[in-house]
Amino acid sequence: MANINLSIVDQSPVHDGKNQADALNDSIKLAKLADELNYHRYWIAEHHSTPAYASSAPEIVIGQIAANTKQIKVGSGGVMLSHYSPYKVAEVFKTLEAFHPGRIDLGVGRAPGGSEASSIALAYPHNPLASDHYPRQLEALTAFIDDYQFANQHPFSDLTTTPMGGSSPALWTLGSSDGSIDLAASMGLGFVLALFIGTHERSADIIKRYRKLYRPRTESASQSGPAIIASAAIAAETKEEAELLAASHTYWKVLAFRHGIREEVKPPETCLDLMKKLSPSDQAYFHETRDSIITGTPSECRAKLEEQANYYDVDEVMVVAVTHSFEKRCDSYRKLAQAFNS
Repeated sequence: MANINLSIVDQSPVHDGKNQADALNDSIKLAKLADELNYHRYWIAEHHSTPAYASSAPEIVIGQIAANTKQIKVGSGGVMLSHYSPYKVAEVFKTLEAFHPGRIDLGVGRAPGGSEASSIALAYPHNPLASDHYPRQLEALTAFIDDYQFANQHPFSDLTTTPMGGSSPALWTLGSSDGSIDLAASMGLGFVLALFIGTHERSADIIKRYRKLYRPRTESASQSGPAIIASAAIAAETKEEAELLAASHTYWKVLAFRHGIREEVKPPETCLDLMKKLSPSDQAYFHETRDSIITGTPSECRAKLEEQANYYDVDEVMVVAVTHSFEKRCDSYRKLAQAFNS
């Protein structure tokens, strides 16, 4: 296999008992480190009304990160399109691209990125869009990004997307299964398979099918269907330390996904103690979730990430690492970069 590009998805987790404003500044620090370590991309996630994550406005954080780094591509992983006007999203990301040409990625998804209450608040005074609107939203967004001319009868036929005259951001769709493949392939969009969401296995046929159906939307676009996988991984000096560090996010996921409790990320030792008080089914989910996170020494993590990349036939892996300690999180990304560069 060719060399693997390492990238990062950052949910701007709140570290070390600090606040969410501190978490956003930690994202800037981590992005600068990633730039120095030659990571390929740095994407910001979108979450609302979630105490553990501060990333509610990825487009603003992207601008700050791009301005504070030199070469790394910066983007959204992703904008939750159901909440927004495709026209506004296109103009925001074209503005970012105008300031940082060739470095901006626009990744979009259909998930709400928060609770039902936050979705209602984002749509207020209207009602949240039903999921069946997403294909039309994505079609309109693609047209606005590409400066595609709508048919004369279309209500957007007289619109222009500003700023004009510059390049356009790269367009990607995100999915945790095969649900977005047909759309991504038919519209000629890049596809990111989010393996870090959930604990179930995904077949390599997802990427194969995407590439089989892929049709380039422009002459200059990729002709082969650009695909990336996004995996959870934590590297440390020992396997035992990495598993300990992973306990923080693992316990958070148990509460969030099984009980709807989205609180702060706790220290790993505290999480292991609390885990012992969970029900047997929650404990089983804890262990299943932790096993879905790649943990180990740098060389062990590299081997597993290479194995995944080979299985899905991709040459880029986006790594998600959430720990209670900011320094331990930075160290994990340092160790991964060194392992892949050795």
